[in-house]
Amino acid sequence: MLERLNDFQNLNEYLQHAMERYQDLPAYTCLGQTLTFAEVDEKANQLAAYYQSIGLKAGDRIVIQLPNLIQYPIAMYAALKAGLVIVNTNPLYTPAEMLHQFNDSGAVAIVILSDLYPKLAQIKSQTGIKHVITSNAGDLLTGSKDKPDAEAVSFNDALESGAQRTVIESNAGIDDLAVLQYTGGTTGVSKGAQLTHKNIIANALQSAERLGDSCREGDGIFICPLPLYHIYAFTVNMVLLASIGNHNVLIPNPRDLDAFIGAIKAFKFNGFAGLNTLFVGLCSKPEFRALDFSEFRVTLSGGTALTHTAADTWQSVTGCTISEGYGLSETAPVVCLNQPGHEQIGTVGTPLVGTEVQLWSDDDQPVADGESGQVVVKGPQVMTGYWNMPDETAQCLTANGYFKTGDIGIRLPDGKIQIVDRLKDLIIVSGFNVYPNEVEDALVKHPAVMEAAVIGEPCEHSGERVHAYVTLREQADNSEIIAHCRQTLTAYKVPKAITVMDELPKSAVGKILRRSLRNVG
Repeated sequence: MLERLNDFQNLNEYLQHAMERYQDLPAYTCLGQTLTFAEVDEKANQLAAYYQSIGLKAGDRIVIQLPNLIQYPIAMYAALKAGLVIVNTNPLYTPAEMLHQFNDSGAVAIVILSDLYPKLAQIKSQTGIKHVITSNAGDLLTGSKDKPDAEAVSFNDALESGAQRTVIESNAGIDDLAVLQYTGGTTGVSKGAQLTHKNIIANALQSAERLGDSCREGDGIFICPLPLYHIYAFTVNMVLLASIGNHNVLIPNPRDLDAFIGAIKAFKFNGFAGLNTLFVGLCSKPEFRALDFSEFRVTLSGGTALTHTAADTWQSVTGCTISEGYGLSETAPVVCLNQPGHEQIGTVGTPLVGTEVQLWSDDDQPVADGESGQVVVKGPQVMTGYWNMPDETAQCLTANGYFKTGDIGIRLPDGKIQIVDRLKDLIIVSGFNVYPNEVEDALVKHPAVMEAAVIGEPCEHSGERVHAYVTLREQADNSEIIAHCRQTLTAYKVPKAITVMDELPKSAVGKILRRSLRNVG
């Protein structure tokens, strides 16, 4: 499978084969509208030509900050055609988070949802962004050219302008940078994983091999509720599934379960990617249980631990098992994946083809099978390093190409990997990374908060929730502190609980011991 890497110069060429081969098949559906591969490709050509007409050149970074709309793959494919580097950005980010990511990446252009424009307007003058393309959710349905600001260009105006021009196709090499995938927050912990064309093509090929007959060429309808700006859906949906001519049904707001079910009920879908909480939420709805699952073949789970309860409930309702996988932004993303139909719940399966996973002790020596150790990964999907962060890169990438994940795992006798803990104190809320340092930094900016430490604790709805422990200089209500955090943090990062302590647990040298807080109360 991986020998096919030699067949393609870059990701655009890899996808272009599919656009031509499956041109008459449906590619994307959203908000009741369906576009074929040919229609998506035509619009991507128009937008790529527009990108080039305004002076964007190969290697320039372009931000895409959109929810799951058909405009996303169009903007993404257009960027690849024009040789641009994609900076995927969470639409929920605050202006402070946007400012950090845009400046760190050196982005010069952005495609953004019009509703988010006020946040951009607050920080645009502090960034290097010169070109702004805005889109309303229904633009491809209505043809609207509305825009929130005279300096912005509407998505449809950009398409119309580009239609008068011819795109000069990218000549990027397979080892050139394709995507900057940011790993988290803003206070010194947000790092841009440098993913090359090779990284992403390789991971698509590796994942396809593992999925086998559950994903068939030109024959698949896949439900996509996971955000396209996340590397999981980026690679699986917009690259892998598109490359084999499968039809992606995009869900802009998966939290609205009733609208979600309404959007998918017309389809005899074959595939679905989701998270533990989404599986449970959907199965609680009678309307979902009444859907036609007769063609359902594969369900993928990743980003947060899959519980036995969720897997059993999903199978009883849909007749489909769940294949849990493991990956990171730095690995484009998939490292391990359970083979559909042969899953072992509680594990993330075996490493993908061409992927070596070892478990290392604290002194970077392999441990015996059955013993826990840090998961380290070597393979064609591993990033080249962190953008403009040589020290951080050197800490996690060894000279012989192993990436230290910071996760702790065990290799079982059958070769499957079980993820048991995290070396880092990363908190995962509904599949999103929350870095304690970032939340703690926001907390101590409140005038009453003297010290803060943040941990994750189990949550039935989101997998984990953020719990903050603080010491105070003066009296303050918890609700006041939480409101303060909401001003600078995305909602899923805001503490859901605050405990006031007389003193935080610390080491002999004064370092706050977060792990000790897990035993408090």
